[in-house]
Amino acid sequence: MHSRPTSSQISGVLFGSAYGDALAAPTEFMHSLIHIRQTFAPSGPTDLHAGRVTDDTQMMLAVARALLAAPEFTPAALETTLRAEFITWLHDPENNRAPGHTCLTACRNLQRGGAWQAATVAQSKGCGANMRVQPLGLIADDLIRAGAAQLQAALTHGHPTALAAADLTAQAIWLLVSGTEPQQLVAELTAYAQAQRNVYHQGWLGDVWQHYGAASPQSYISEGWDECLGVLGRLNTALASGLPEDADPCDFTGEGWIAEEALATGLLCFLLTPNDPVESLRRAAVTKGDSDSLACLAGAFAGAYLGLEAFPAEWQARVEYAAELERLSLAFAAR
Repeated sequence: MHSRPTSSQISGVLFGSAYGDALAAPTEFMHSLIHIRQTFAPSGPTDLHAGRVTDDTQMMLAVARALLAAPEFTPAALETTLRAEFITWLHDPENNRAPGHTCLTACRNLQRGGAWQAATVAQSKGCGANMRVQPLGLIADDLIRAGAAQLQAALTHGHPTALAAADLTAQAIWLLVSGTEPQQLVAELTAYAQAQRNVYHQGWLGDVWQHYGAASPQSYISEGWDECLGVLGRLNTALASGLPEDADPCDFTGEGWIAEEALATGLLCFLLTPNDPVESLRRAAVTKGDSDSLACLAGAFAGAYLGLEAFPAEWQARVEYAAELERLSLAFAAR
């Protein structure tokens, strides 16, 4: 295993996320598989078309910029840059891509100042917590990666499952860029979740557990890990039994509107065809669930494993925010 992702893997994670977002965005609110296949004959979208992305990519770019702007990877420094980027996104004229209610509410609260723990939407575990965490999967330090992944989720989504799912998403990307083979990934993530079950990152999270109303920090975080372990079990069962080619992955691991299901179903779409990223993104697009977020995560996993070159070369010029994606990729590679 190598300890540093290659420049192709870094670009693959960032561009792959945006590719998935753009390819599946047209089907996000289409809940009939027949309708999707008819609209994008014969089997669903396989091209970026206009390349327009959603709030998923916009917020991923915000997290990436916050990481690069932080003078050091500490809770205080990252909270400051993340808060600033999230508030900038809140007021961006291009923030018109059906952004999530939780993200909007929490960002307005963050703008008012004060402790972030009081700004978060404490009961929300929407997929907005982990459809933007991908850049943190490129951080080599285990404790910083875990703490920062949970912090960026907790700024808007205060439910413990949102934190655990974001941590697992970043961990999955790190494992793939570090050389873990796809067939080992679910077992590795399950072992990680079990090991983290009672680990509360106090320095990163402060008293957010009290805002949620938990009895203790450990009971708070273990609730999140237990829900993630449950969905990882369903993912393992789905992979072991196999999915028919025309099946909806959402029927096995959930529709992806909530954080743990976004992780599991995005992973499922990747793991069904780990060497064919376009097919992984198509599988995510042809679902009744939150297709753009599912494909966004599947694209990040595929890019982490295969690198940028595995995707169609012409997509790079076509996807929205291509120049920003390239700039950030180069900045991460230079760190």
